Amino acid sequence: MNPEKKNNETERKPEKKKWKFSVRDFFNGKFLTEDFIVKQSRLLFLIFCLVLVFISNRYYCSKKLTEMNNLNKELVRLKNEQIDLTFRLTKISRQSQIENLLKDKGINLTKGGDTTVYEIHK
Repeated sequence: MNPEKKNNETERKPEKKKWKFSVRDFFNGKFLTEDFIVKQSRLLFLIFCLVLVFISNRYYCSKKLTEMNNLNKELVRLKNEQIDLTFRLTKISRQSQIENLLKDKGINLTKGGDTTVYEIHK
């Protein structure tokens, strides 16, 4: 054997093994020991964490939108109720309505038109 040839063989870099993916390796867990996965584990962990953050953010936003829709429906209902109560109060407090109620109850009140109104100035 040639000594130069022997040194050449020892100095030769090992060939990189191509990463070949198969379903069998996935279920066996063998793909986790591949150099690519081991070297990129931090990046994969970061991506996994970001995916969890995005999913939780979407869930939170969906929950808030549902709550806002319910509150808007409640607001519309309360506005309608307020308009109805204002109409009833206005109808009941008209002078003609008050006079009719007094007649129905048998209360005899006269209008305050008999007395003179006095203004007091300083």
